[in-house]
Formats: sequence, C-alpha cells, structure tokens
Amino acid sequence: MSADAQHTLAGPATLEGTSLHTGEKVTLTIKPAPENHGFKFRRVDVPDQPFIDADADKVQTVERATTLAEGSVKVHTVEHVLSALCGMGVDNAVIEMDANEPPIGDGSSAPFVELIKKAGITAQSAPRKTWEIREPIHQETGDGSLITIVPAKTFRVSVTNVGPEGRFTQYFSSEVTPETYEKEIAPARTFVYYEDVKPLLDKGLIKGGSLENAVVVRGDQVMSKEALRFDNEFARHKALDVIGDLMLSGKRILGHVICVKPGHGPNSKLAATLKREYLRMRSLAAPFDLPKGETVLDINDVLQILPHRYPFLMVDRVVDFEGDSKCTGVKNITNNEPFFPGHFPGHPIMPGVLQLEAMAQVSSILMLRKPENAGKIGYFMSADNVKWRRPVLPGDTLRIESEVIKIRGQIGQTKCRCTVNGDLVSEAELKFALVEK
Repeated sequence: MSADAQHTLAGPATLEGTSLHTGEKVTLTIKPAPENHGFKFRRVDVPDQPFIDADADKVQTVERATTLAEGSVKVHTVEHVLSALCGMGVDNAVIEMDANEPPIGDGSSAPFVELIKKAGITAQSAPRKTWEIREPIHQETGDGSLITIVPAKTFRVSVTNVGPEGRFTQYFSSEVTPETYEKEIAPARTFVYYEDVKPLLDKGLIKGGSLENAVVVRGDQVMSKEALRFDNEFARHKALDVIGDLMLSGKRILGHVICVKPGHGPNSKLAATLKREYLRMRSLAAPFDLPKGETVLDINDVLQILPHRYPFLMVDRVVDFEGDSKCTGVKNITNNEPFFPGHFPGHPIMPGVLQLEAMAQVSSILMLRKPENAGKIGYFMSADNVKWRRPVLPGDTLRIESEVIKIRGQIGQTKCRCTVNGDLVSEAELKFALVEK
C-alpha cells in the first residue's frame, strides 16, 4: 500500500454487536468515501440520517469515551473505530450506525481491523495529507496528564499508563504502521478499575460491559475471561485510544507522541490544539496557498538541506510536498536582489538562468530529503526544453514547482515550472547527479 496516496475502503462491510455504555444492539457498516472526505459518522436510525464529522469541534463529552454531537444527534465511543481506520491506513470512510454507539466487541479495536480487512482497502488518486510536526507541541492538565508531540520522520506513540495509587504502571512505544497496529496495538482491550464500576453504572454508563469485553482490575488482581494479552496491555490500549482521539484533529501527522496518563479528555483537547495550530500555520502562509501535502520547510530547514548560501540561495521556503515525487518552493523577489543593479539597470528583471537555478535547487530539495541521500550534493547535468514566457520583476513571488520524471541510480530527472500569480513564467526539464560531498 503506497503511503503517498489517500486510501478508502474497497467496499462496504458490516459488524453487529452490543454497545459498551448504552448496552444497545447496533449494526455498524463502514463504507468507501471520496478523496479528501475524511471520516464521518452517520446515524441511519434517525430522520434524515444525519452525518457527524469526526472533528475535535464536535466533541461534546469525554466521560470514559469520546462523544461527538451534531445538534441533538450524538455518537458515543468513537475512538476505537477511528483508531482502527487510521492505524490500518484508511483516510476516507463513512461509518453508518443504527444506534448511537459502535459495538464494543471484545473491548479492543481488533474487530474493526478485521472489518476493514473484510472490506478491503484501495488507493485513491489524491495525495495523502500528512502534517510533519516541525516544532514541539506540549500539553499538561491538572490531573497529571502530560502529552508532548516532538518532530519525527515517522508516526510514533509512546505511552506511560499510571493507575490509581500507581497500580499497573506500564510503558509502551511503537511506530504506527498498518503492520504494527494490527499486531501490537489493535488487540489491546479496554479496562476499568473495580472501584469505578458502581459510579459509572450510577451515571448510566457501561450498561453493556462484561468480563468478555473489558478487563476489570480489583486491587492488584486482573479479572477477565481471558488472561492479559500483553504484559503492558493497558498502556497499549491507551495508545490505541490516543491514535483514535488524535484523528479528531483531521490531520495525519509525522511526529512522536509522548504521553503520561493520557485520557479521552486530554487526547481530544490535544486534537483541538493540533487543528488550531494547523489553521494558524496556514494563515501565516496564506500568500503561498499552503500545501496539499501539509509538510512545510522554512528557511532554516532549507539551509540544512542545500549547500547554497546568499547570494546564490534561490529558495526562501518550501510550501508543498506531494509524497516523494513533487515539491513546491517559493522565492520572494525583492528590489534588493544583488543581480538587479547589473542586469538591465533602470529596468530590473530577474535573469532567466537564475530561475533555472531556482528550479534546480527545488529539485535538489526533493531528492536530498530522502534518507538514503542525506549528506549528498546535487550536480547539474543538463537542462532541456527550457522556455521563458514573461519577465520576473521586483515584488513578484516566484513559485517553483518540481516533479520527478525518472530516477535511475544516482541520476535524477525532473520537470519544473515557475509561476507568478498563477501565470507561467518559465519551465524546463532538468537532469542532475547526486554524489557524496
């Protein structure tokens, strides 16, 4: 399965069972959805069969589970099915239910993983939108919960679970891929402490709970129909919940999520923070129409990749990646550029060869980001089909787009174009070699 493309379900699949908190019988069907749709729940048992977005803004309560609401219509305990969809690499899906809560199954997300495998997964045309975390995001709550997301090139979750009086303190850490999710995270079951059972029942919750769909902890003893599946099963289930709750941000991320005493409240609060921070980042980069692929490199990141420096650095920032095949950079053309005093004095025009150099630099960023090319340098070999369409003047914002055409060994070939305000100003096909410094 390509990590670069969005994925949806190949067809519908249905699961029947009992809800954990309401105790109602429920039929859940997952269905394919179009590109950029995300995850939406649909209550087919109420008039007009309304949709509810899997969105942090829709979170209503977080009492032992995450509840979403659209007006008076609610869906409870959404985290397990969202976690399974995210963990298995699905980006777009409709989750239909004829009650207000998914079936609990055995208390894990394994039944939803099997449902997804039954439906099948298929690639879509649009690139997957993944936000690479560039700066740490930190959150603490008054009850001792702590969650930090730090930059990383993969999606990793590390959880320390701490029970009452420090009971069953456990640790779990794993990169999240469909393979690791299915084997290491999905089988972990939900759990509850015995002293919490009566208060939860008094609140009208866990009506469908039993020793077959949850692990009950009494003192230092584990009560369930089945022995613990992992010696750190509770920490693994907390990781399962974190993955599902964070999807309420609407964004897949690359980053290391480090949690101590996570819960649905802190998790959904962080999902709202992620959504808010992403929107803030978009507003700051609004002139550049921030990325389909969501990954952004500022000038400091660019300087770490390219060997070029002033006055020959022709890329101010990167505003778009589409997988490993496309990259878009930006160069702000100011009146203070060092080439203007000598190039058509009195009528400053950016030299065409420097536009060509800007294309080469963006192409180099595209190639040198790959881990196997770290520390190398790109040498220009040839430029074909070069065309200049119109002058680039002071005050213009040059948008430089590069797409990989072919890679063979250390030789790369890209197709590039430069635009200003959407108008094509230059284009070329470039070939270059990647060599050790």
